[in-house]
Amino acid sequence: MKFSLRPSEGAFYELFTRSAQNLVRGTALLNELALPGVDVQSVSERLKEVEHDSDLITHELFKKINSTFITPFDREDISRLGSLLDDVMDHLEAVGNLLYLYGLTQLPALPREMLEMVSVLEQQAKLTAEAMPRLKSMKDLEDYWIELNRLENEGDQIFRMLLVRLFSGEYDALTVLKMKEVADELEAACDAFEHVANTIETIAVKES
Repeated sequence: MKFSLRPSEGAFYELFTRSAQNLVRGTALLNELALPGVDVQSVSERLKEVEHDSDLITHELFKKINSTFITPFDREDISRLGSLLDDVMDHLEAVGNLLYLYGLTQLPALPREMLEMVSVLEQQAKLTAEAMPRLKSMKDLEDYWIELNRLENEGDQIFRMLLVRLFSGEYDALTVLKMKEVADELEAACDAFEHVANTIETIAVKES
């Protein structure tokens, strides 16, 4: 493997940005599931394509870490951030896939709280994508991780209300089991976004 002695800073930040932009694409696709007459299979397949692209970006990032002698910041933090961004995408893809496989979009309507959680995820994705270019200068990032934490707390509250809805008797037992699995993936995605923000905060503190 050929090693580079010069820090390829631009390449690392570009990969982080591309990965975060895929999260915006992923949450936008999940929002399509609330539209009447949506082609759920198409949404699920496109989510899978975005998830595959994110996997390729992550592999490219790891390859860059292993082939670069001097990295712009701690290589373990670079690896962790790349993995966490990929984790978010995995959860988003799982939501779309489960909704399609379980046929839940054939219900008269998805629970309002489920759509509210997707809205929170979309906000988190946009904030994350906006923050990535600022990672290079390590400036103006504090508002980002504070807002991500607030949104994660909002997502937790919505998740609890979703659980109340699911176990209220409104749905049959099998549907509840299916929607609970989707709800867990939504919450996991929300938490994963916060893990990304926490890692960026750690990096910023180390580099300050």
